[in-house]
Amino acid sequence: MTDPRQSGRGRMKLAARCRVATEAPAFGAVVFCLILLNAALMGAETYSGLAAEYQQLLRTAEQCCLALFSLEMLLRIGAFADRPKAFFRDPWNLFDLAVVASAFVPFVRENTTLLRLLRLARVLRTARFLPHLRILLIAVGRSLPGTASFLFVGGLVLYVYAMVGWVCFAESDPGHYGSVGRAMLTLFLLTTLDGLTDAVRAGLQISRLSILYYASYALLASFVLVNVLIGVVLNSLDEAREIEDAANRERKQPGPPPVPAGPDTDVRDRIATARRALDEIEASLPAQDGRPRRLEASHSGS
Repeated sequence: MTDPRQSGRGRMKLAARCRVATEAPAFGAVVFCLILLNAALMGAETYSGLAAEYQQLLRTAEQCCLALFSLEMLLRIGAFADRPKAFFRDPWNLFDLAVVASAFVPFVRENTTLLRLLRLARVLRTARFLPHLRILLIAVGRSLPGTASFLFVGGLVLYVYAMVGWVCFAESDPGHYGSVGRAMLTLFLLTTLDGLTDAVRAGLQISRLSILYYASYALLASFVLVNVLIGVVLNSLDEAREIEDAANRERKQPGPPPVPAGPDTDVRDRIATARRALDEIEASLPAQDGRPRRLEASHSGS
């Protein structure tokens, strides 16, 4: 019967060795170069002549990349052998595992198009090794709820102004305002203020009041709403930086204490700890002459 303590020590040793390997700067540099090589191979396959001439070489290189990615994933899983649940709490670990493991799924492996798309997802793994890119991706994810609200408000404003434009300019300018769909497309292109001058000139030929229409739309859509979107993104960027800093502090925390070599080592450590405690207590006690009692060397010699 396997001793649970011996099994736990074995998992801790395995996790410590894998953690040393995965946290080494050379390991990250090699994996980063491997991801770039995988992206270059995918680009080479898009050239029909090159792909036909070096088909076997490209296939062998892809298999080597997959084998190295699998080895990397095993090392990362091994680094969490002493705490498996922590591996699945990291979204990047789940993403890496899904991307690498998808190449071994039977249905996906036979589907060339789907397999190429999943191979393309490996390029996104560069975010793990680029902290600033990782922060940007986290910020984009956290800004999605605010962006959805912005899109709803922006669509509502666009629809209202499109209906007003259809009522006012449909007969004189059917090419741009002949229907609510055309009016919305016209106003959406005007959001960037590109072509606004021409639109204002055409509107002034119809009515001088059109200047109020275009001015209010430009002010609301191009300045107010766009600045609101920028505020949402910047707020999410600050939150992403805080999340990344917290994750870095957690990763820098010392790991579990090392496994003692044996009962003799444990006894010696306890004796040394007790001696240090006695020395601190003795040093804190005042002597009879009012001065702190000097640390005696009798404990260290015993």
